[in-house]
Amino acid sequence: MNFDFSDDQTSLRDAVRRFVDKEYSFDQRRQIVTAGGFSRAVWDGLAGLGLSALAVSDTHGGLGFGPVEAMVVMEELGRGLVMEPYAQAALVAPAVLSQAPDAVQADWLPRIASGDALVVLAHQERRARYQLNLCDTRATDGRLTGLKSLVPAGDQADAFIVPAQDAEGLALYLVTKDAEGLSLRPYALHDGSRAAELTLSHTPALRLVAADRGLEVLELAIDVAIAAQAAEAVGVMDRFVTLTADYLNTRNQFGVPIASFQALRHRMADVKMQLELARSMSYFATLKLNEPSAARRRALSQTKVQLGQSMRFVGQQCVQLHGGIGVTDEYVGSHYFKRLTVMEMQFGDSLHHLGEVSARMQDQAGVFV
Repeated sequence: MNFDFSDDQTSLRDAVRRFVDKEYSFDQRRQIVTAGGFSRAVWDGLAGLGLSALAVSDTHGGLGFGPVEAMVVMEELGRGLVMEPYAQAALVAPAVLSQAPDAVQADWLPRIASGDALVVLAHQERRARYQLNLCDTRATDGRLTGLKSLVPAGDQADAFIVPAQDAEGLALYLVTKDAEGLSLRPYALHDGSRAAELTLSHTPALRLVAADRGLEVLELAIDVAIAAQAAEAVGVMDRFVTLTADYLNTRNQFGVPIASFQALRHRMADVKMQLELARSMSYFATLKLNEPSAARRRALSQTKVQLGQSMRFVGQQCVQLHGGIGVTDEYVGSHYFKRLTVMEMQFGDSLHHLGEVSARMQDQAGVFV
């Protein structure tokens, strides 16, 4: 199988890398963290590159690109530790809104493509524990009541995609930020990014997807998010490994670089092996996004299990190979470690997805047939 990227995909990668190098240095990122963990200027810059239009169909003013282009972009954003919720707003939201009625698509998708509207998924609830079919938010006569947690950049978003139980089952709704009865409590996450608690009290909402397909579309949205996160994690780990290799080649002990020590070389070999395992599973997840639901869900859970193992191993080893400097706030490496730690817990942790993989294993070894 040919895993080479096309010229257009390579040009896209180079454009995103140049933007991140110029607009998202470590010092600039720290300023954004201090200011609250979200920069509208950075978001406008991403939109200016056309990235907000990446997954929107050309019918609605988008570029109509597919999962591979999204993977290319997410890897570069991961290398730069970009905190703005690009995957949520530019990949997940179009995936859901493309299933909405035509009038809703015509209203919102062009605004997403232009970067004028920031729409994020608000699905996580305290009792659900990653189970998408568990939802305490209720919809009655087009009004929602409930609480959603860990909404990315919640206080900066223009609208929210909210799963809620109505009389027919789990449906998906759109709630605008200025809707009556909506309140937000913003806070910072461990990696410096921004999130919020979203409280809805008889809040008017627009139904996007009815209950007959609500869970199916929500699962697709989460799978798109997992594939994007896998690519981002590869970018994060790739850059962290490079930083660690540079440090080992620079740090001297006994008059020689510590990269010459056999024990450390073996540890770096293990780190790079885990990185390549993660990269291969990221490719696997991306290529499986257009598969039927059962195959796609199993593949994305398998990806999340391997990414969880790789992120934990690479993060811990790279920090330890740096020594004390690896955990200081002034050093960029510690922030890569924080980002990997947060990602492992998002959209289902490793144990959750290990259970999902197990539940979806239908094949048996020949001896048991």
